Formats: sequence, C-alpha cells, structure tokens
Amino acid sequence: MADKRFFTVAGPFFIGELAEMTGSELSDPSAAEKVVDDVAPLQSARENHLTFLDNRKYLDYFRATKAGACFVKPELAAEAPEGTVVLTNKNPYKAYAIAAQAFYPTKVREEFRAPSAVIDPSAVIGPNCHIDHGVVIGKNVKIGANCRIQPQAVIREGVEIGDDSDIGPNVYISHSLIGKKAKIHPGAVIGRQGFGFAIDPGGYIPVPQLGRVILEDDVEIGANSTVDRGSGPDTVIGRGTRIDNLVQIGHNVKIGKFCVIVSQTGISGSTQLGDYVMTGGQSGFAGHLQIGSGAKIAAQSGIMRDVPAQEEVMGSPAVPIRQFMRQTAIVSRMATTKKGNEE
Repeated sequence: MADKRFFTVAGPFFIGELAEMTGSELSDPSAAEKVVDDVAPLQSARENHLTFLDNRKYLDYFRATKAGACFVKPELAAEAPEGTVVLTNKNPYKAYAIAAQAFYPTKVREEFRAPSAVIDPSAVIGPNCHIDHGVVIGKNVKIGANCRIQPQAVIREGVEIGDDSDIGPNVYISHSLIGKKAKIHPGAVIGRQGFGFAIDPGGYIPVPQLGRVILEDDVEIGANSTVDRGSGPDTVIGRGTRIDNLVQIGHNVKIGKFCVIVSQTGISGSTQLGDYVMTGGQSGFAGHLQIGSGAKIAAQSGIMRDVPAQEEVMGSPAVPIRQFMRQTAIVSRMATTKKGNEE
C-alpha cells in the first residue's frame, strides 16, 4: 500500500467499474457491486484491496492471498482462494496498471510561475504551465500547454517542448526539439555537445557539434541520463521509448519507437536501433552499428557487430543466446574435467 504521506488515493471503486475500464471479465458477475478502496501486493492485500498475478513464480502467494479482487490470466483463475473475486485478463499487469492509475491519478497542474524563475521575454509559454523556483528559460524557447518545469531546470535558447511534458529538477536542455508528453527525470542532460574531435599529435581538435536532439512524443528519460546532440545529423529518440536512469546516448544515435533502454547502457555515436529494441542493464554498444527491430540485448552484453531484427544476444562480445549457453556449458564441462583429472 502506498504511503499516504506521499500519495493520495482516489478510490473506492466498484469491481465492475474496474473490469469495464480494463476490459476484464468477472469470475462472479454478482460481485460487480463489491467495493475496493486501494491496491496492494498479493502478500499484504486484504479484502478491501485490488491486486494482480502475472508471473507463475508467485502462484503460491496468489493461492494464499486475502485480496478482495485480483487480475489474473484466465488459465490461472481456478487457483484463486475463496473470497477473492477474479478479474480475468490476457495481460493482467497491463490491466493492473490501468486500474492503479485510476486509484492514483496524476495531479492536475495549476498555472504557476515562481517569482524566482528567470524567463526571457521572448519565450512563448502555453497555458496552464507550472514553472517552479529557480527555473531558467532562455531566448525564443517554446513550451506547450499543461507543462511542468520543476526547480532549477535550465532550458536554453531555441528549445521547443510539446504539450503535457514534465521536466524534472536540475534538468539541462539545449539544442533540442521535444515532443508532447515527454517526461525527463531529475539531473538528465539533453543536447550537450557530442564527444567529437580530430586526433592530432599536437592535441585534440574539437569538431563543432551542429546537430540537434529530437525527442518524439511520449519519450521518458531517466534520472542522470545524457543524450548528446548530433554532430551534423540529429540524435533522434522515437515515440514511446523509455530510457532508464544513468544511460548514455552518443551523438547521431537513432533509436526507434517503443524501445526500452535499461540503466547504465551506453550507446556510441551513429549507432541505430530499430523499433521495439530492448537492452539490458550495463550493455554497451560500439559506434556505427545497426540493431534490428525487436532485437533483445541481455544485461552486460558488449555489442561489437550489427544485430539482426528479432535476434536475442548475450555476452561480450555478444553472440546469439543459444550459442552463448553452449559456450558456457562447454567451458563448464572443461573446467570440471580438468578438476577431476587433477584430483
């Protein structure tokens, strides 16, 4: 259950309402008028709570739950304990997410401009924006409607930000065009100069980084992540992509739509990712690579070659997962054999 010091619950809801809003089926239609007033995990839920089961690993918790209602896949509905109303759904986690948003909706923003904010007179700011203390907004910036700019954020000249965006504390944005519904978490740096220079025995000669960062609609950038602007071509992050904390995106990188880039991933300059690519934590990409749509990169993988669409790779240097497993098994057998011979 959420700590009421930090979160405000909007319930209660009838179970029938929750079924309708999530496209779920009730195991007992007569339970539609039953009320739940909060969400909770399987283990701690009580009869006034809504919960979910999405992973068979937690099936024993489901069998023992005291929850009043639970989202679950149809094939597991029969495992529900007595007293728990089942809402069957092919994707119970998605259904839970929709319901949890109803219980804990995003707060409506009220128009506000802190007296300590420094806003250039040429900036154009849409209606119903909340601009917090210590914010700096430069020349010719354009900010859409219903945006929130949190304390100490810096938005440099010429930047454009679409409607319904949320810019976190201490975020720095330059040389960027940002779409609607962007969410940029604290400490992120968007549009800094890319890491580009010519090498000479007398020293390094900077190459002007003349591109931009383009964030399409509904992109999320995690805390303390960095996205460098392009050197000439733009750095582009596609619609709906989610980037975790502590991620480095190099100059000229192009990331497709609905990708998931997990914490501590580093993507070197000019590498391109297709749509729906998923990268595990601490994975690293060399530059100028092509990663096909739907590819999955396991955690701590080192990507040094192109990866075809839909391929799953692992290891450093990364190879197809089945090949990696065979290699690991062979090395394990060799180590066991050597140990046996020594004994």
